[in-house]
Amino acid sequence: MSYSSKTQSPHVALFPSSGMGHLIPFVRLAASLANQKFQVTIITGHPLVSLAESDFLSLFLSAFPQVISKEFHLLPFDPSTDKSNKDPFFLQFEAIRRSATLLSPLISSSSPPLSAFISDIFLASAFFPITADLHLPNYILFPSCANMLSLTAYFPSLVDNISEEINIPGLSTKISKSWLPPPLVLDSTSPFATQFVENGKKMVEYNGILMNTFDSLEPETLEALNEGKVVNGLPPVIPIGPLVPCEFEKQVSSLSWFDDQPDGSVVFICFGSRTALSREQLRELGAGLVKNEFRFLWILKDKKVDKEDVAEVEEVLGKGLVENLKDKGLVIKGWVDQGGVLSHRAVGGFVSHVGWNSVTEAMWHGVRILAWPQGGDQKMCSSVVKRCGLGMWVDTWDWGGGELVKGEDIGETIKELMGDEKLKLQATHIKEEARKAVASGGSSETNLLRLRKELERCM
Repeated sequence: MSYSSKTQSPHVALFPSSGMGHLIPFVRLAASLANQKFQVTIITGHPLVSLAESDFLSLFLSAFPQVISKEFHLLPFDPSTDKSNKDPFFLQFEAIRRSATLLSPLISSSSPPLSAFISDIFLASAFFPITADLHLPNYILFPSCANMLSLTAYFPSLVDNISEEINIPGLSTKISKSWLPPPLVLDSTSPFATQFVENGKKMVEYNGILMNTFDSLEPETLEALNEGKVVNGLPPVIPIGPLVPCEFEKQVSSLSWFDDQPDGSVVFICFGSRTALSREQLRELGAGLVKNEFRFLWILKDKKVDKEDVAEVEEVLGKGLVENLKDKGLVIKGWVDQGGVLSHRAVGGFVSHVGWNSVTEAMWHGVRILAWPQGGDQKMCSSVVKRCGLGMWVDTWDWGGGELVKGEDIGETIKELMGDEKLKLQATHIKEEARKAVASGGSSETNLLRLRKELERCM
C-alpha cells in the first residue's frame, strides 16, 4: 500500500512526548525538515504541562506557518491511579500513551497523506501498533546520546539481573549501576521501569532511530549499535545532529552586563527547564559562587513546573546571600535564550544538569561543561561529556536531592574548570566537528538527505 502520492514532497508527522527537553529537538528537527521542503505536521498532547512548552510551540508555528499543527486531546486520566510517580511530565507521558487509540483517525485525516511518522522513544510501544496497522513507516527520534540509546536497547535483557557494573556488548566503557535512572533500580515494576523495558524491546520493529548526535562525537557507540553488537536486529541508527537552534529561539538580550565582561570570564549556571534543586542546595551553590573568583550568570529554578515557580529570589536564597551575590554576577528567574547566552564571547564555562539539548548547545558554541547530573539519563550524558573531553564530571556528587554538595567544593571545581586550557581547546575542536557534521556534505546532513530519498522511494 502506498501511503502518499508521488506528486508530493514527503509529508512527515512528528509527535514529541512531554517537557521542553523532548519538545525542543522535535521542533528543531521539524524546522530542519521544513527548510528542506518536507511537508511537516507536528502533533502535541493537550493540555501541555508547562507555559514554556506553550510559548515555545507558539513561536515555532509563527516562524514556520507552513507547518501543520494538530492538537492531540487526551482522554481523561486520573493521576492518582499512579501513586508511584508524581512527576507531572511523566504523568503526561502516561496520559498520551493511554490515549493512543485516538491517533489512528488523526493520522488518517492528514492531507496530503503521511509518508512517515516520527515519535518520541517514550511513546514507542504505545504508538507502534497504530502506525503498523496503517502500513506507515515509523521512526523514533531519540532525544539523548547514543550512550543512553545503547542502554535503552540492551536493558530489557538484564532487567532482572542488574549488576553493579554493566558491560554492554560492543562498548569499551562499563556502565555503573549508579548511572541508571533511579526508578529502574528502585522498583522494576514501576510504570517508568515497565515502559522503559517495553519501549526498548519495541525499537527493533521501527524503520530507524534518529539521533541528535554526530558520527565523530560517539563513534564507538554508533558503530556498535549499527553493527548489531548491542542488540541484534536494531534498525539503522541515524545521527542527524546537532539539531541547531532556530532563529525564532533567539531573544533580544537585555543582559547588557554581559558586554562589559572580558572574553571567557563568565560562568553560566543553568539546570534546565524541569530540574529544581532543593533550597538548601541552591544556597550552597550560591555560597560557592560568592567565594569563587569568577563572574557568573545564574538561572534560578525553584520548582519543576514553571506555572508553580512563583517564589522571589530573596525567598529562595535568603536576603544576605542575594546581597553578596550582586557584586559578582546576575541571578535571574525564568526562561532564557540559552543558546544566545552560550554564544556570547564572555561565557567561558557552563555548570549544567547535562540534559542532552544543553550538551549539544554547549558543543555548538564550544563552551566547557561542569557536569552536575540531577536525574534521568544525565549521568549517561555526563560520561559522554567527560569521555569526549568537553568538560568535567565529579561523579561522587550526589543527584536528585541526595547528599548535599558543599559550596566550597562547588567553587573549587568551577575554578578548576575555568582554568583548564586543555578542556578549552577540546571544546573548540568539538565545536568545529559539530559544525562540519551539519554543513553541506557533512555526515549528519548526508544522513538527512538519505532519509528523504528513502521516504521518496516509499511514496
